[in-house]
Amino acid sequence: MTSVPENTDGELIETWSLPYPATLGSSVRSKGIFLEVRFRLPMRARKALAVKARQLTLRLPASEAEAFRNCSAKVSAALEGIENAPALPREIEDILGIKATERHRWLKDGRLPSAGTRTVKLRGRTKKITFHVFDPRVVEDILDRDLVAQWREEDAERAAENRRRAVWKARLTRSRNKGELPKPDEQQPDDERFQLRGWAEFERDGPFG
Repeated sequence: MTSVPENTDGELIETWSLPYPATLGSSVRSKGIFLEVRFRLPMRARKALAVKARQLTLRLPASEAEAFRNCSAKVSAALEGIENAPALPREIEDILGIKATERHRWLKDGRLPSAGTRTVKLRGRTKKITFHVFDPRVVEDILDRDLVAQWREEDAERAAENRRRAVWKARLTRSRNKGELPKPDEQQPDDERFQLRGWAEFERDGPFG
């Protein structure tokens, strides 16, 4: 994480470029890093730090040279190892281009592994919220291998199969209600259909069971 100090028109300016491993190409993650770094600065100096185009900029009047040096040191320290900072939910959604519903579904079924949880207190509220965070290197691997496309295809196939199952079971129920097929408690042992191996499972689960 390199910085470029300047002294221009009575102002002290220093910039830090955020590399790809830190942002993973996400402006949302860049903003998250900015907020994390700004939190480390003294309250009165926080407005001196800005983010634009994945670049942090610290700007203070030349008359505040000592404060500038202190803030610069804090920013540099905060950026050390920032590429390993866990990705927050909104960040991973922006990086992978996914919806919150997909994040929840893939987190639940294990395809999107959690790196732990974080609990924060909302500003101006007493309530705290807990959410999962994600290893940025795992997120990068998912991105590089285009696993999102694969997972969406798997979900589409599963949804289509579930629809076929539902249609078959609905037809089976209608046939039983019309008396075209005996109900499970009316099946006779000598009924030829039920002497066929697997027929009971076929009627219960359908052809896609």
